[in-house]
Amino acid sequence: MTIKPEITFADFEKIDIRTGTIISVSDFPEARKPSYRLEIDFGALGIKKSSAQITELYKKEDLQGKQILAVVNFPKKQIANFLSDCLLLGVYGEGKEVTIITPSLPVKNGSIVG
Repeated sequence: MTIKPEITFADFEKIDIRTGTIISVSDFPEARKPSYRLEIDFGALGIKKSSAQITELYKKEDLQGKQILAVVNFPKKQIANFLSDCLLLGVYGEGKEVTIITPSLPVKNGSIVG
């Protein structure tokens, strides 16, 4: 496994990672790989949408109300007929399945990760 190129702390500070709560989950049949469409409440930042390839490990009903971490300052990205506002963070398994990164205790939506 190779390590990505070194970045500066200033580079890291540009990434805005926030906590949010998934408030709705729906199937995304138009996506190339199995995915869900998510709406995530980021408190004062509002509700943002994301597409996530997390169908292998998570059922829709298990995601409702789950707190997550996401990057909220990427440009919007068109994925099939859906516009994604943020990037849900997760860890790739050996089979490329994704485990969502979550806070270990409940926190306020919109809290900054750093």
